[in-house]
Amino acid sequence: MDFATFFQQYGLILLLVALLIFMFWSSRRRMQKQKVEQEERARQTVPGAEVLLQGGLYGTIVAYDPENLDQPAVVEIAPGVDIKVHSQAILRVVTPTAAVEAEPALDGSHDDLPAEEPVAASADDAVVADAPATDADGDSETGTKPQA
Repeated sequence: MDFATFFQQYGLILLLVALLIFMFWSSRRRMQKQKVEQEERARQTVPGAEVLLQGGLYGTIVAYDPENLDQPAVVEIAPGVDIKVHSQAILRVVTPTAAVEAEPALDGSHDDLPAEEPVAASADDAVVADAPATDADGDSETGTKPQA
């Protein structure tokens, strides 16, 4: 049996087996990446971290149990306002706590230099925003003329 007849008889089966193997391989690889991301998120999700919730709310974690994901997390969205959310409703950690981000800056920046003070705007730079703009005929921005 030569190659052409073998490929005619078994080519489609070999192609399907190759596609099946590729699908299993890519699915497993994607699941491993998601598991690593989930573990990283769970490591950063500690009380005191600022988080973004699924509904678009920002808050600070008060209580969270990474071992029991069925237990709700307590998030403070305003001073004195604590809400209970499903622990998987935490979309991402916006600001990790100091324990997680304790890496020194290696870019040669100088932290000992004094910070620049903000410059206050002078009265000459102020623009009056409440007054409507008028042109030479006395028309306002809307283009209507005053009636006599």
